[in-house]
Amino acid sequence: MLFGVGCDLCEVARMEKSLFGAHGAAFEARVFGTGERQALALAECRADPSARRRAHRAASAAADFAAKEAFLKAAGTGLREPFSLCEIEVLRLPSGAPVYRFSGRTAAWVEEHHVTARLSLSHDGGMALAFCVLEQAET
Repeated sequence: MLFGVGCDLCEVARMEKSLFGAHGAAFEARVFGTGERQALALAECRADPSARRRAHRAASAAADFAAKEAFLKAAGTGLREPFSLCEIEVLRLPSGAPVYRFSGRTAAWVEEHHVTARLSLSHDGGMALAFCVLEQAET
């Protein structure tokens, strides 16, 4: 049964400024979970000024950020208790398909509501898009 649908857009250039600006490390820690930070390897990008590498990582991070917002919209709550952005992680399967991984109070909410989250991501033309569908198990 459909629980909720959410979508979001994130501008890649804005994400790049947030990640690689003066407060990039603090932004990264507040927004991205451990698995995402490892996958994105943003600390390495801060040390390497290669524009191509930074642009690719910023596009991936923008898609991940949009996925977090899309989940919050599908949940029907926006960013408020019990959710925390870093507890809503977006990881990639070996096939490259994106999946959510939840932790903390967000994971408890997902379990309590018996929902499964489906995710699709895309980025092109300086924008990243995420689409989330929450399905609820019939009880």
